Amino acid sequence: MEQFPVNELLMSEQMDIIIYNRGVGGFTTDDMLQNLDVQLFDTEPSKIFINIGTNDISYSGAPFEDVLTYMTHNYEEILKQIKIRLPESSVYMMAYYPVNEVDKVPEGEWGKDLFVNRNNHNLPIANAAIQKLSEKYGCHYIDVNTGLTDEYGRLKKEFTVEGVHMYANAYRVIFENMKPYLK
Repeated sequence: MEQFPVNELLMSEQMDIIIYNRGVGGFTTDDMLQNLDVQLFDTEPSKIFINIGTNDISYSGAPFEDVLTYMTHNYEEILKQIKIRLPESSVYMMAYYPVNEVDKVPEGEWGKDLFVNRNNHNLPIANAAIQKLSEKYGCHYIDVNTGLTDEYGRLKKEFTVEGVHMYANAYRVIFENMKPYLK
């Protein structure tokens, strides 16, 4: 969630809490596993909000089921390490955001492959998988997507650059949905 302007939103809401956004654009669960110290453990947070795996899901070189299995395995490894190294931290696993496969598809190869696996048919399946993981590891699963979709269940076109990445107005909606968990 590198582009999530969480500190600006905190200031505009006059919320006096500290949040570190450690998201890195393009990161996969493999990348997070390799960088857990810098991304997570070095800050010793009391609450951890995780939104990782969409870049894994975006991989179009394998069937969705294989990608999901690999991503879920890595996600489980991340959770195991958190439970060992930060056992007192509360973990909030965030639902994957919807996409818009219709209104703003980018041109070229990237646009052609972008929605092969990362689409609104597969994302609920991925969300169910991480919800199951959250139950297994005693984490909180939170769906912060209320208000992001149009009448067809797609990410509203006014919220997205090219069907996947979001503008600040979409992050405002997500932030409003996260507020109950931030206190």
